[in-house]
This record gives sequence, C-alpha cells and structure tokens, in this order.
Amino acid sequence: MTLKEAKVGQTVKVLKLEGSGAVKRRIMDMGITKGEDIFVRRVAPLGDPVEITVRGYELSLRKADSEMIIVV
Repeated sequence: MTLKEAKVGQTVKVLKLEGSGAVKRRIMDMGITKGEDIFVRRVAPLGDPVEITVRGYELSLRKADSEMIIVV
C-alpha cells in the first residue's frame, strides 16, 4: 500500500521509496527513509496535501509524492 492509501490517525512504517532523481532525494531530505515510522495526521478533502508527522516534525506532502512511498 502507498502512503496516499493510509488512513488518518494510522502509524505506518516505510517499506520502500519509489521514483528516482530529484523527487526521491526531496522525499529523503524530509527524513522519510526505509524503516521510518510515519503518523498520518490529516488528508485534505481532495487528497492533496497529506499531512504527516515524521521524527517529531509535522510535514505536508503532495499527493504525487505520497504515492511514491510504499508503507506497511
């Protein structure tokens, strides 16, 4: 399942990052790496942005970026 499909209030673990180049690097620069726990705080009505908490930081991800994060 991707991060976009995760439910609000759910904590998920990153299994894999898809994509390449600058997009993957931007995701990794936010602290989202393999094995990291992510708490889904809120999702906008149309699914963009997805608000998450990673390592104590509150972040907003674009829907396209959240589709590249495979979680379990």
